[in-house]
Amino acid sequence: EVQKAVNTAQGLFQRWTELLQDPSTATREEIDWTTNELRNNLRSIEWDLEDLDETINILLSNPRKFNLDATELNIRKTFITSTRQVVRDMKDHMSPSSVQALAERKNRQALLGDSGGQNWSAGTTEKYSRLDRELQLANSHFIEEQQAQQQLIVGQQDEQLELVSGSIGVLKNMSQRIGGELEEQAVMLDDFSHELESTQSRLDNVMKKLAKVSHMTS
Repeated sequence: EVQKAVNTAQGLFQRWTELLQDPSTATREEIDWTTNELRNNLRSIEWDLEDLDETINILLSNPRKFNLDATELNIRKTFITSTRQVVRDMKDHMSPSSVQALAERKNRQALLGDSGGQNWSAGTTEKYSRLDRELQLANSHFIEEQQAQQQLIVGQQDEQLELVSGSIGVLKNMSQRIGGELEEQAVMLDDFSHELESTQSRLDNVMKKLAKVSHMTS
């Protein structure tokens, strides 16, 4: 999100610079809108960077807890520092003194020719490009580390899922074995019940015969 905001701000800054160099190409409304929009974007980026910096400081206080090493944290710090430098340079160019200096250059350009304006434009473009490359490099490292971290997390989650799956398999086997034992016990109880009924029937017959013999002897 911060990188997207920086890209937007860079586009606005480039347009703002073009308007300042040649105000006749746009209306006053566009100039004012571009200026205000650029300032708002830069202010928002600064707030986001403050939040990121606070987060990094929290991570630095206990890196083991968050499973991060010094290299990852340094990459994040570099990203924040580079982005702040880009924002600072754009704000410096937007300061009243810089705008006034540009107006004076434009006046001298009108009197002496356009070489001065071209030199200023070339210098600004070169500095802007260098900062942009530094920011892109830092952001590239940051993204790579984020991807590596995500892959590590996914790998750990896969291992946990495998452990859970293995535990489920063990529980399933135990459940099947217990179910089989219960079925065997049910069969044994059923056989025992039949045997008990048969024994009871034989015992009843014996008792009847004894009663009959006893009646005959009496």
